[in-house]
Amino acid sequence: MFPGSSRSSGSFLDKLNQLSNVQKLMIAGVVLLLIYSAITSGFGWGRIIASTIIVFIAFPVHEFAHAAMAVQLGDETPRQQGRYTLNPLVHIDPLGAILIFITFFGWAKPVQWNPRNVNIDPKLASILVSLAGPVSNLILAALALSMRDFLPNTDIAQITLGYFVQINVLLFVFNLLPVPPLDGSHVLFALLPGDTYSLQRTLSQYGFFILLGIIFIAPQIIQVPTQVIMSTLVNLFG
Repeated sequence: MFPGSSRSSGSFLDKLNQLSNVQKLMIAGVVLLLIYSAITSGFGWGRIIASTIIVFIAFPVHEFAHAAMAVQLGDETPRQQGRYTLNPLVHIDPLGAILIFITFFGWAKPVQWNPRNVNIDPKLASILVSLAGPVSNLILAALALSMRDFLPNTDIAQITLGYFVQINVLLFVFNLLPVPPLDGSHVLFALLPGDTYSLQRTLSQYGFFILLGIIFIAPQIIQVPTQVIMSTLVNLFG
């Protein structure tokens, strides 16, 4: 899942279009494997409903959080580009939306903002804007769990709730990985001293493949914190 990023330059799809044909074929192969895995594991209405809610609520909230933080800090770019809204049609990326149904991995259109327009230190602004999106997913997961008693006591409702919470926590954890194009990379670059342009350029070139390595070789990097956060939220709000 490559959720929306708060980066101020080219989107993930722009970077994807710059890859060689061999790299694109490799990525296509991985996507097909993910799709096959999802199909063989089976689909259920709870998963489908939860994924729909993610696309039309969680993704827009995530991107609006980025936009709202940037506007709050003095940059009107998101408002001028029509991204300062919860309207899902403004934020949805078709491919990212489709993949969230199939693999739990997906993304929305990234919000653009200009760090030169903010009224605080640009590095601090980058941290705040970047964190706003993932934190919104964590808040959504907590809110959903806190409303469990108000949901119908049916299997479909509880399964939908479980998937919705799980995907939002996964969005939170995954987005915080310090690998481009994810939000965590912007936090990393803002925290590092000096000029980080060379590091950003290098990581941006190989970021997608680093993420693939994490997913297939070291998935515990994502799974362990996701499980810990899920357990904590259930104990607090479940």
